Amino acid sequence: MTSDRTSRHRFDSLLNGLYLILDERWSSRCLMPDVLREAGQAGVKLVQYRNTTGSMKQAYEVASLLRTIAKEFEMLFIANDRCDLAMAVEADGVHLGQTDLPLPLARQLVGDAMLIGVSTHNPEQVRMATEEGADYLGYGPIFPTSTKSHHDPVVGLQGMEHIRGLTPLPVFAIGGITPDSVAGLCQAGANGVAVASGILDALDRQHAFTQYLASFQPKDGS
Repeated sequence: MTSDRTSRHRFDSLLNGLYLILDERWSSRCLMPDVLREAGQAGVKLVQYRNTTGSMKQAYEVASLLRTIAKEFEMLFIANDRCDLAMAVEADGVHLGQTDLPLPLARQLVGDAMLIGVSTHNPEQVRMATEEGADYLGYGPIFPTSTKSHHDPVVGLQGMEHIRGLTPLPVFAIGGITPDSVAGLCQAGANGVAVASGILDALDRQHAFTQYLASFQPKDGS
């Protein structure tokens, strides 16, 4: 089962590179709007807002502001987990975990114009998300990560290589990604990397953005 992607093809060229995850749990340490503006200035084109603890009202207020900033920088804006939040702020997409609303039902809610990404952790989940019409996948955790206290077993570079042939969709590696690991992940088949703590914990965020983005810049002579 696949959905009609015609209305979403305009996003295809942006489904690669650094995928910034703005996690509300870091809000006491850094201001999410400031981080998003810095990301836009650095050239990031894809951002997700994650709020797993706040009220819907609080999530809506923050997401609305972030959505406005993302538009200024022509960034794709994705809401994590919540189809209702994605629709309320007119996000470009929603990202679903394995315990969220099933993808076919989410598609009925958000329609054909909105992107749907899916977190996957093993080959069977990759196959299913592809068959059900996902627009892109997150795959991992590649390495151990402290961003989630209870996460699936790490898959490593070999895991990325293994699933690359199972789907034609863009795949973002996630979980413990450092700037030094990006090039290897791209060689293993990742279209991009999803990063939260690597940016949000950085003492110099602009430098961190530069490091993560380096592997996605055109090489001289290419």
